[in-house]
Amino acid sequence: MLRALAAGLSALAIFAAPLTCTAQDKKPSTPLTLAGGKVATADEAKNLLDGKKAAFFDTRSAMSFGKGHLPGAKAIPYGEKSEFAENFDASKDRFDLAQLPADKNAALVFYSDGPTGWKSYKAAVLAVRAGYKSVHYFRGGWAEWEAKKYPVAN
Repeated sequence: MLRALAAGLSALAIFAAPLTCTAQDKKPSTPLTLAGGKVATADEAKNLLDGKKAAFFDTRSAMSFGKGHLPGAKAIPYGEKSEFAENFDASKDRFDLAQLPADKNAALVFYSDGPTGWKSYKAAVLAVRAGYKSVHYFRGGWAEWEAKKYPVAN
């Protein structure tokens, strides 16, 4: 009886394994444009950072931020429950716009993990909707920054 139960559980595990993929595996790439803002490359982001021309916001989890982030970036984790789509329902998400500068003309750069980093895209969209005039979405995010071997902070 125990052997039959073990065999049954093993078979179940084999069939269930494909169902255990993470949401990250299913994420589509983020849009290549940002209405009302600009999509920045790693080189453009670095120029903004080096020239102290923008405030940087890391929308990843606090744990990811703690493992490494762009120098001077501020952590504002984006609580994401909405779909991975340009027309996402922001009411399902959590993002503290009050942590952004009061000056709507301030240059802002949002980043997260990389091209599937919807958190930073959504944060940038919300900043544009809130009336910020100089919003940059660093689409390549942390992955592109690290690949370029640019300086990081811990």
